[in-house]
Amino acid sequence: MKKQRLDLTALPVDQPLGEFYLASISARELVEIAYADVRRLVTDQRDVERYLGIQRPISDGRIKDIKKYLQGSDAAFPTAVILAIDEKCADFVQGKGTCGVLTLQPYEPDSGDEEEAIPWNKIAKVLDGQHRIAAFLDDEFKYDYDDREFDLNLAIFVGADISVQATIFATVNLAQTKVNRSLAYDLTELARTRSPHKSCHNTAVILDKEPKSPLYQRIKRLGTATPGRSNEPLTQAAFVESLVRFISVDPVLDRNTLLDGESLGYPSEGELRKCPFRGLFVKKRDLDIAEILFNYFAAVKKKWPNSWKDLSTSGNLLPRSNAFKALMKFLHLDVYPEIAKDDWGKIPTMREFYPYFERLDLRDTDFTTKNFVPGSGGQSMFLKMLRQEVRRRDMLESE
Repeated sequence: MKKQRLDLTALPVDQPLGEFYLASISARELVEIAYADVRRLVTDQRDVERYLGIQRPISDGRIKDIKKYLQGSDAAFPTAVILAIDEKCADFVQGKGTCGVLTLQPYEPDSGDEEEAIPWNKIAKVLDGQHRIAAFLDDEFKYDYDDREFDLNLAIFVGADISVQATIFATVNLAQTKVNRSLAYDLTELARTRSPHKSCHNTAVILDKEPKSPLYQRIKRLGTATPGRSNEPLTQAAFVESLVRFISVDPVLDRNTLLDGESLGYPSEGELRKCPFRGLFVKKRDLDIAEILFNYFAAVKKKWPNSWKDLSTSGNLLPRSNAFKALMKFLHLDVYPEIAKDDWGKIPTMREFYPYFERLDLRDTDFTTKNFVPGSGGQSMFLKMLRQEVRRRDMLESE
């Protein structure tokens, strides 16, 4: 079996949006990791297009023109193909100089994990350059240039959530003069339109930037370390993916509804039990959502201050994404529905959240890989312990 791993020499680039990487890759290897995304372009929408509520079909004529151009002895593509890659599939190790090694490989979740696997041919999502990649394929979607080598330069965004991908997509299309300017400006507006993902993204930024926040400077903006910080245990993608479940069961539908100028309508009791922050989102109380998370994680920090503070120990589960996901599920399933059952707009204080952790028989020193295995196994174990404590407390109160 062919080894499914790519080690690319990459140069980190720091810009206001975040950090990305410049690298060179053979056309054959790029086709392998972006195959599923390019094929979907022919018959369907990319994720970023579905999020934006548009479809820009791939042009057969343009592909034919590029294929013809590739036959020339002076063929060149000096501009970068832009990719978005899940942080679970990428790892960057800084070298001694300005460059380092960016390793790309498939992701296989642990047994019982709710996350989906990311196979080799689905690692890369193409934000720009789809026609160039498609030009290297034949009519059966097989690599069509076995007789020659051709390298392509890449701009790789690691761990960009869908709202960031939309911003990149819109910006790139605005900068390309051959794209209809009206469409380009529409794309820019689409990227700015309020949506569940956008609100979650902004909440992550607020809690990461506020010095008094328990999550201050802990969130990696694009799945990679922020310049000037030594330890960021939580990925932005993990934050957004966890929080969006509190707001919507169909974030894209909600976004399109808001884009059309329609109201979402206040949710029913049943909808609030599925998405407990949906009422706050509908009423544009995004800052209140941020305050709830501020107070909730302040309670976590109070219960386990030393473990929460220790970002240097790689085996310490508490500050990291898997523990964050477990704590967010606990808040979603048990804590907030119980506290806010008579008022779904309630902003609980840290003191109201703290009793859910106070009696837990877990010490700061217990958050080790020995007690909580890495990956989803440790996450599931931690969540189970949190939920068992709630049931035990309810039994004691009912006696």
